[in-house]
Amino acid sequence: MSDSTRTATTPGTPATTRGPGGLVRPATRGDVPEIHAMVRELAAYEKALHEVRTTEEQLTEALFGAHPAVFAHIAQDAAGEPVGFALWFRNFSTWRGTHGIYLEDLYVRPASRGGGHGKALLTELARICVREGYERLEWSVLNWNTPSIAFYESLGARPQDEWTVYRLTDEALAAAGARREAPGSVREG
Repeated sequence: MSDSTRTATTPGTPATTRGPGGLVRPATRGDVPEIHAMVRELAAYEKALHEVRTTEEQLTEALFGAHPAVFAHIAQDAAGEPVGFALWFRNFSTWRGTHGIYLEDLYVRPASRGGGHGKALLTELARICVREGYERLEWSVLNWNTPSIAFYESLGARPQDEWTVYRLTDEALAAAGARREAPGSVREG
């Protein structure tokens, strides 16, 4: 397969999955501008557009570089226009001893919501999990995003209320990475 036709998905993933409103397919290099645009649309919806630093070049490298670590699927409407995307990567559960999928972004453009595209994207990721022997499909959702929470729960997803997400970024990440404590000088939980 040539570099220009390679898809951003795991080996063996079917080329397309047809749904009631269109199809879901692995992203190609040519989809990067649309994916980038939808990342920005999602960030605007989540009131965080000012936080987006991602460039099309970064997405291209992450999805199609020599060692892709992130994957994507595109939802198309019946006319073939991209109306949504799922961007994901493999994680690993030490308790289950298997990989899983972490869904970084799921987005369907507002005019196409309610057409089954979000469900089709999640269904495709669930199929990948089942086919590959992955035992989890996980993602995060903002607490105020009640339409998405209701949608996820309608599919059988349940919140993991006993966990709190932590993040190091920017200055805090740089400071943590620059520390040079001796072993045993920092207490770990």
